[in-house]
Amino acid sequence: MKKVAVLGAGSWGTALSIVLADNNHDVRLWTHRKEQADQINSTHKNEHYLEIMIPEKIKAFHDLKEATKDVDVVLVVVPTKAIREVCRQLDTILTHNPIIVHATKGIEPGSLKRVSQMIDEEMGRIDYEDIVVLSGPSHAEEVGLRQPTTVTVASINEENSKIAQDLFFNEVFRVYTSNDVIGIELGGALKNIIALGAGISDGLGYGDNAKAALITRGLAEITRLGTYLGANPLSFLGLPGVGDLIVTCTSVHSRNWRAGNLLGKGKNLQDVLEQMGMVVEGVRTAEAAYQFAKNENIEMPITYGIYEIIHNHKKPKEVVEQLMNRDKREEMDDLATLLKNRYTR
Repeated sequence: MKKVAVLGAGSWGTALSIVLADNNHDVRLWTHRKEQADQINSTHKNEHYLEIMIPEKIKAFHDLKEATKDVDVVLVVVPTKAIREVCRQLDTILTHNPIIVHATKGIEPGSLKRVSQMIDEEMGRIDYEDIVVLSGPSHAEEVGLRQPTTVTVASINEENSKIAQDLFFNEVFRVYTSNDVIGIELGGALKNIIALGAGISDGLGYGDNAKAALITRGLAEITRLGTYLGANPLSFLGLPGVGDLIVTCTSVHSRNWRAGNLLGKGKNLQDVLEQMGMVVEGVRTAEAAYQFAKNENIEMPITYGIYEIIHNHKKPKEVVEQLMNRDKREEMDDLATLLKNRYTR
């Protein structure tokens, strides 16, 4: 049994807490809102995020120092925009060096920094190679109901990735390991952009043909950018790549798909975000990927189009027409070039 502090009591943090509790770990679920912690402890529910009973052994905290005291592992599941602030606080509070695992799927606008890089920059006591990332096709609603789910944990430190694997692994939550931290993080973050596009497509009333093409060409864009940043292109064919992409683009559980669906139906972004009531990571990630791809001259037409819709208020149908009328090209050029560049360096 290990003592684990889960930072972030949203749907994903709550679901992962349930996995850890099922594995008989001592779980402390932290939220910055006292009223939420009190509700979880008194009712064993977190109804705003998950309509499911939370095991009584999970204790909620609103005091970060108390939640992380003497823990073996800190699991970071706060939104990307809160990563730096929470990690700065954590660095001043901790008096020991627990293993840091994060399960946040996003990147930072402007810098295009991945979550592990932000954690490393804000926590001087932690070595970058020791950080573990958890990602994969895993809707919190299904994980909370203990439906079969499979994810990947990645770290440069093989021992830490195996510890994380053992921490979560059970009969309904299967965990693989990887050493491609870059690929696993970028796959989990960038798929949210394509999921917005899939929702927009469905909101416009387009069919399965359009969505299948969007997912496939979206995967090409994810691989193109990811490989440029040092990821193994084969990682994008795995669970945190194509696996997460499929589930996020095709499920009503997906916040990014639901947000895109509303945009496709003509809603404006501000109204969509207010209606969602939860963080839609794809919005910030689209901004980050667009900025970086434009600066580095990386071809990402779907990402550019989605950025234009959500940030420049361009009409979705106009963007679709532009995408469909792009210059003719050979489909396999991308993959052949990526593989050649990686394996002939």
